[in-house]
Amino acid sequence: MSELRENELMIEREFNAPVPLVFRLWESRDHMLRWWGPEKFTAIELDWELTPGRPWRGAMTSRQYGLSRFGGVIREVQKNKRIVFTFQWDGDSGRDCDTLVTVTFADKEGNTIQTFHQAPFSSVTIRDSHIGGWNSLFNKQQVYVENIAVAEQNGFHA
Repeated sequence: MSELRENELMIEREFNAPVPLVFRLWESRDHMLRWWGPEKFTAIELDWELTPGRPWRGAMTSRQYGLSRFGGVIREVQKNKRIVFTFQWDGDSGRDCDTLVTVTFADKEGNTIQTFHQAPFSSVTIRDSHIGGWNSLFNKQQVYVENIAVAEQNGFHA
């Protein structure tokens, strides 16, 4: 892969869970509500459906930071492979510029490598302000998906 430019963010995470499960938890609004948002936040609204061309909206809140609203448009969906969507903060939630997010899923010996790419950012400072938030969200996602993987290995279906 080529070197990232200053206006790009890339985060790769390995989950101890199969690709179809990790992807399924992106497909399901009800599941996403349980892990979407950084660790100090709770997702309180999510209008999310993986249909290309469909707008999506969400909101999260925290005691420390208050309410944040965001949304975009689903651009592309390849089941168990790739999700592409736009992301932007609403004006009162720190809107900078619209970005394009691409999430890819790859199998690695039964685990999932999830790669998250977001661009363009208007500055390195704005880009860097997203690193902690997305990593924190992926921490929540990792605990959630790996616990569901264990449950499913024991005969329970989420």
